[in-house]
Amino acid sequence: MIVKLLGGIDLVASLLFLSLIFNIQPPPQLMVFASILLFVKGLFVFSGDVLSVIDLFSAVLLALSIAFSVPQILLWLSAFFLLSKAVVSFM
Repeated sequence: MIVKLLGGIDLVASLLFLSLIFNIQPPPQLMVFASILLFVKGLFVFSGDVLSVIDLFSAVLLALSIAFSVPQILLWLSAFFLLSKAVVSFM
């Protein structure tokens, strides 16, 4: 159950990245909320989960994309990795 909830966070964040890629501006409140959730989820890296580095990187990138223009390749990479983590979580 908790794995699907964490996968849902990844799915929402990847959809936010995809909306940024295609120039659809999502609500800033949702972006802040998702980046905080990803950052907290990424703190599992200290318990030995290596893939949580992706969450930390994506949280920082999502927070930066609120005010700055982030390179497209970084948005694509984050969207792809988070979407793949979400799909695996729902299996």
